[in-house]
Amino acid sequence: MNFRGLTATTLCFAVCLVTSADAQTVRPATYRGWKAYVLKNDLVQLHVVPEIGGRVIQYALGEKEFFWVNPALTGKSSPETGLDPDDGWMNYGGDKLWPAPQGWDNDLQWPGPPDAVLDGQPYRAETKLGSASIRLTSRDDPRSGIRFSRRIRLSPQSTRVSVEATMTNIDDKPRRWGIWAHTQLDAGLPDSDDYNRLMRAWCPINPRSHFERGYRVIFGEKDNPSFVADAKSGLMKVSYHYKVGKIGLDSHAGWVATVDGREGDVFVQRFTFNPEKDYPDGSSVEFWHNGVGRIYAYNKWMDMPDRRPDNPYVFESELLSPYARLRPGESFTWRYDWYACRIGGDFPVVGCSDAGVVSQPLAYRHDGDRVCLSGRFGIFHMGRLILEAYDAKSRTLLTDVVDAHATPLRPIVLDRTLELPATTSSMALILVDTEGKKIGEIAKSVIAGIQASARSSWSSRFSVLSKTR
Repeated sequence: MNFRGLTATTLCFAVCLVTSADAQTVRPATYRGWKAYVLKNDLVQLHVVPEIGGRVIQYALGEKEFFWVNPALTGKSSPETGLDPDDGWMNYGGDKLWPAPQGWDNDLQWPGPPDAVLDGQPYRAETKLGSASIRLTSRDDPRSGIRFSRRIRLSPQSTRVSVEATMTNIDDKPRRWGIWAHTQLDAGLPDSDDYNRLMRAWCPINPRSHFERGYRVIFGEKDNPSFVADAKSGLMKVSYHYKVGKIGLDSHAGWVATVDGREGDVFVQRFTFNPEKDYPDGSSVEFWHNGVGRIYAYNKWMDMPDRRPDNPYVFESELLSPYARLRPGESFTWRYDWYACRIGGDFPVVGCSDAGVVSQPLAYRHDGDRVCLSGRFGIFHMGRLILEAYDAKSRTLLTDVVDAHATPLRPIVLDRTLELPATTSSMALILVDTEGKKIGEIAKSVIAGIQASARSSWSSRFSVLSKTR
């Protein structure tokens, strides 16, 4: 969040480095004036700046940079205090870890930002020989009683970034916190003073939510048009209108997808939800929007200014771990992943798996003894996209290659006609790697009436895979 009067800057720590033998690498770099480390392969690149609170300052698919970076603070460093000269927040942007829950009522809540140690001071960085990975470790924070570390790893031939975030109790008494993965996405338009009206996010609503509407308003107006729960689809639709606000969801499905509808660039966060655990704010996912309006925070009412430098176009998509109660010296590790792909325009994301996203579900109609298939998808890994037909005993009857050189850099727009065996009872859209090993299913469906379809045409819709993980 970017509250009025909060700003950003910082300093660096020592780091070692290696280059992997594969196409993905980690090496020193300069990013917008900072000393950084870049993890990259042929699809994505990740810039990490240890000196500014251990931030992943940028994640890019090809030329598309997803994260917001504060232009007023690029390349700047902070004093040893970890705060700006006015003891304010050095809001650099990018992605970082915070303790949760946030609040200003007691010592069991995190009162930031700012946070001089966990957000503002340098992290130690280490690399692992033979892999495109980096480990970042904070200094010990006496207020929260914890130390953060996270290992960030880039997979080959994939947009996948795996994160293992660890929280360690460095105090002499028990501590109870959740881990808050705080990601700031750029909702502005390049070379313009306007915001991106095609900036959206999609997240499944828990059908057993403990919130009355499937979500709760944390900051801002209760009827903020930025947040719309669609009961029919079971999805929360989030659209950027430059109106300040924040909501939380106890989303169960394990994914959040943010879409820049100008070109259909998709940033996906995947996680595991544990319904048996308690979560900070009761939420596994939260969204915050910078914008105009009024909120109550820091134990006071705050009017958000309509000025870009003080209130920039920022769209936050945030993940929260369950609470962990730690005795002195104990640690808790929480894992989540990032992915990216393209769907080709201003389309929704209605399903997600570890192979890709569904934008327009697979649909089929019979045309005599043939089946016409359509749909729109994005994939997370390089490989081959195939359709498989199965009989009632799950035996493969047919394999059809949809795209022999599928890539996350291009949307998958399916428009295909096939002759299916009469015993076909189901089909699946599958991504396999270059060696033919299955990466995952994107969609599947039971199909009935293949023989009857030769006499009459009708249509049906495929079910979307991975409304749950």
